[in-house]
Amino acid sequence: MVNNIKEGKEINIDIGFTYLNAILGRTFDEINIAYKRFDSSAEVNNLFEITYWLGKLSMDEFLLQIDREITFSPALRENLGHHIYGEQWANYIKKTLFDNKIFDRPLHIISANLHSVMNCFYAKSALAKKVKYENLEQFAEILSKDSSVELRQIVLKYALQNGMIQLSDTSGTNIGVQIFDTSKLDIKNLPSELKFDKKNPEDFPIIIVMDYAFGEQAYETMDELLKPYIVDTNRLNMNISSINIMGKAGILEGGKGDIMIPTAHVFEGSADNYPFKNDLSSADFHDCGLGVYEGTMITVLGTSLQNKDILNYFIKSSWKAVGLEMEGAHYQKAIQAASKIRKSISKNVKLRYAYYASDNPLESGSTLASGSLGLDGVKPTYLITLKMLIGCLK
Repeated sequence: MVNNIKEGKEINIDIGFTYLNAILGRTFDEINIAYKRFDSSAEVNNLFEITYWLGKLSMDEFLLQIDREITFSPALRENLGHHIYGEQWANYIKKTLFDNKIFDRPLHIISANLHSVMNCFYAKSALAKKVKYENLEQFAEILSKDSSVELRQIVLKYALQNGMIQLSDTSGTNIGVQIFDTSKLDIKNLPSELKFDKKNPEDFPIIIVMDYAFGEQAYETMDELLKPYIVDTNRLNMNISSINIMGKAGILEGGKGDIMIPTAHVFEGSADNYPFKNDLSSADFHDCGLGVYEGTMITVLGTSLQNKDILNYFIKSSWKAVGLEMEGAHYQKAIQAASKIRKSISKNVKLRYAYYASDNPLESGSTLASGSLGLDGVKPTYLITLKMLIGCLK
């Protein structure tokens, strides 16, 4: 059909709309409206050709392994900034809290994976009769093995029966969420580091764990999550006590598996920088058996820009950077807007940032897109998770 258009031949527009309806997942009327909008412009091709070339380029990239750099126009950036998917995602979380009558409890947000918090809270109780272990790190290594699928499913099932709510994403963000009601935890079977003593049910915190977000998506999701929840005509602010960000980062001094504690985020390619008071410090990880580095973190625009000249500049200049990651400045931009300007959350909200090293790109040439850490990532992941949970449960 596209070839016929190029050769100036007549085509059956209605049949073409039916094809586009199937390919693009839009109604016939929406296709018709879009086609007319493109057709009225002398600067772009028609909708059939645009759809064809998007598909063809995508297939060529996959089949021929061709990399492509994508940039966004100011108009598209503005449109994406409306946060359509992030708003749906955040409202689903708030509605769940409200419907379960836990909206007013102290709330702690953790951006991390969807297994370490769950395992800290429930693995000991769920697997006490199946696994013998000396400490949480050893237990976590067992659960991290490829052969432990059945054990992980047992923990998940137990968690869902004992205070954990799991929200599968339907908004398009692809960011899963777990909500933990700590009043339903079996305190006797928590790791010794997490023992806490609360008497009043209203004092038991609610912990919201959101899966990793990267780049602009981190800003969108956090910005929407921190906004008030609107019920009828009432604007209800969330009672957020702390925000905790755990991530994987490239380290500039140490090695794989080491820990970085940021004191500020500097956004690469702009003049934006975000100093903040981190409730975590290198002293919290004293004698942990890993290298711990505290200082500025660089939020990079993408992995393709990580060449050695740029990295050496960040580590040797007055920035004194310890690592580079992809979401810190975006999260901090949303948090500062909510706490300092919009006042939708407390200005005294506690912030805890910590990263574990996926690699040292200055030594290996690897980037943030490098593969999984495997068992090397277990120890720092659970050390950071425990420190964050200790802060949340105080």
